[in-house]
Amino acid sequence: MKIAALVSGGVDSSVALHLLRSQGHDVTAFYLKIWLEDELAFLGNCPWQEDLEYVEKVCEKLNVPLKIVSLQKEYWDQVVSYTIEQARAGNTPNPDILCNQRIKFGAFYSKIDDSFQKVATGHYAQVQEMNGKFCLVQSPDPVKDQTYFLSHLTQKQLARALFPIGHLQKKQVRALAHEADLPTKSRKDSQGICFLGKLDFAAFLRHHLGEQEGPLIEVETGTTVGVHRGFWFFTIGQRQGLGLAGGPWYVVNKDPARNCVYISRHYYEHDKERKSFYLGECNWILDQQPMVSKLGVKIRHGQQMHDAIIDFSTKPGPLVTLQARDQGIAPGQFAALYDGVTCLGGGVITRAIL
Repeated sequence: MKIAALVSGGVDSSVALHLLRSQGHDVTAFYLKIWLEDELAFLGNCPWQEDLEYVEKVCEKLNVPLKIVSLQKEYWDQVVSYTIEQARAGNTPNPDILCNQRIKFGAFYSKIDDSFQKVATGHYAQVQEMNGKFCLVQSPDPVKDQTYFLSHLTQKQLARALFPIGHLQKKQVRALAHEADLPTKSRKDSQGICFLGKLDFAAFLRHHLGEQEGPLIEVETGTTVGVHRGFWFFTIGQRQGLGLAGGPWYVVNKDPARNCVYISRHYYEHDKERKSFYLGECNWILDQQPMVSKLGVKIRHGQQMHDAIIDFSTKPGPLVTLQARDQGIAPGQFAALYDGVTCLGGGVITRAIL
């Protein structure tokens, strides 16, 4: 097949490119430049340059042509601006889900011509066709599985998506990188926003929203016990970064209008269940609402999967009730729903029932 392969300078996309090349496909590598220069100025040296250097070395090693595509305006309009507004509203957004839905498998599709039959990435996920539908299936590596980040893709997007390493464990990917002597074989995994792993989310928020001193209020007594530098730096359930003695303290709520952050030392008491929330902006990958109410739910990337009951008849959206409580349910987060290993889609948490 003729395949467009998105490469980021990491080991995963490098091995994906290597596998496609060794299978005999007609492959062109694409590096997406998504950040405006002034966006990166506060970081000092532009970190994407190091990523691109690795990409160039991998493509040279594999004899694969490389093209650099600018999606800077699209990324700002469809991901960055949304993330900033959600944080300003007191919510906990996830830019990576939007980046996949709107950029990598969205705007990029429009940038390349129809002669590319598939768009490949280094995601840990699988696409399986069943009964004429394209299903998003978990990777066998439960720690690295990235279906959560892909839960807002559509049938049209999945039909063209290809995940060459989705059937592998991370250790197998590393082994293949060493076997092929790829320049990225020993490069550490990035932990950050989308393609740019070096960008710290707190630094990103500080750059756009600044700092604004406000009170840390003990929720049970209404007493101000400290100060913070802006409610947008905190999310529900957070423990780190409060800087208070006598804890542990946890963030339990935020008041954006008053720039207040409410905290408690009694977050885990048995009467605080924290296991129900409503979903909005739902995306169903199979183009239909799930037919069963007992499903698995992830509310963040990682191995943890909750058993849950979903009531699809409620307003303003489906009501999700987890069997076990989760201390980090926050408005703005995405929740992904699963039937076994198949990701059915998901939505945005609009309101948590505390």
